[in-house]
Amino acid sequence: MTPLPRSPHASPAFCGIVPPHLLDRLAQAPDPAVAGAARRTLVADSGHRTGRRLTTVTGVRTLTPPTPAGAPSRTVYDAERGTRLPGRQVRGEGDEPTADATVNRAYAGLGATFELLLEAYGRDSIDGSGLPLDATVHYGQDYGNAFWNGERMVFGDGDGEIFRDFTLPVDVIAHELGHGVTQYTANLAYFSQPGALNESVSDVFGTLVKQRVLGQTAGQADWLIGEGLFTDRVEGTALRSMKAPGTAYDDDLLGRDPQPATMEDYVHTGRDNGGVHINSGIPNHAFYLLATALGGYAWEKAGQIWYDVLTGGKLKETSDFASFARLTVAAARERYGEGGAEDEAVVKAWSTVGVPTR
Repeated sequence: MTPLPRSPHASPAFCGIVPPHLLDRLAQAPDPAVAGAARRTLVADSGHRTGRRLTTVTGVRTLTPPTPAGAPSRTVYDAERGTRLPGRQVRGEGDEPTADATVNRAYAGLGATFELLLEAYGRDSIDGSGLPLDATVHYGQDYGNAFWNGERMVFGDGDGEIFRDFTLPVDVIAHELGHGVTQYTANLAYFSQPGALNESVSDVFGTLVKQRVLGQTAGQADWLIGEGLFTDRVEGTALRSMKAPGTAYDDDLLGRDPQPATMEDYVHTGRDNGGVHINSGIPNHAFYLLATALGGYAWEKAGQIWYDVLTGGKLKETSDFASFARLTVAAARERYGEGGAEDEAVVKAWSTVGVPTR
């Protein structure tokens, strides 16, 4: 598929891995340590949303890659529990590992995402032109989130009560960089169904990087997003489950995972930009069904179909689930042939979650 040029402007929203509805619940927790950390995170996130709107207006700075095409250019900074970005540079491309495991995990996660894009899809960094990958760690005081701000990755250390260090799950790193790929391709609007697709595409990139790092086939993978992020205090395994949306956690403080698996349970809400972190469970589940039906490594066929749609130039910024589904069918047929196993599996996956492909 021949990609069409897209504007490199950022999506007009702050894209954090932790849904605001979850932080809202924690902000009301009886434990002052938990509530205080959640409130500080919500205040910080509110400021980042304003920053993202300004980035949308002014555009993203253009950087010249200092390394040859096809090679990563990574820089990790330390905010030292402050909020000024980017912070102090602590590791550059090719530098030896530091004594800080968080820095090293961020560096490795940036590299693993770069490798998936390049080796599986022939994409040179998130913009396709070798964009340097920057990350800031140790952001804020007990900051309970990780986000992409249109220019860099930012990771909190968590509060130690509910959340651990946000660099621990590699899929969190890849998820946020996935927002960067979307920003430089389809630039899906961050509201309602387009926003849920935006979130889902990032979950897809997250799980593909995780599975590739672990060498897992679709059948071997756990399909959890953010597994290991919660402390032992939480009754839950991850932030989201692509295999079984709505089952990732069920906890007295967090409540129950609200993600639907099918359109029958689609959540109509004005919160969370129209439920972008909630209804993303539907396209997430469709991808899981497709990948496991096709078997093998998920990044090879299922991931290729999703990537073709994202970069093919036909996906509009305001596309809904049905529009995206139709494009995946077209992409499968163009790449693998009409009436084949891939074609049938894509149609069946969307049909199972209640999204029409005609």
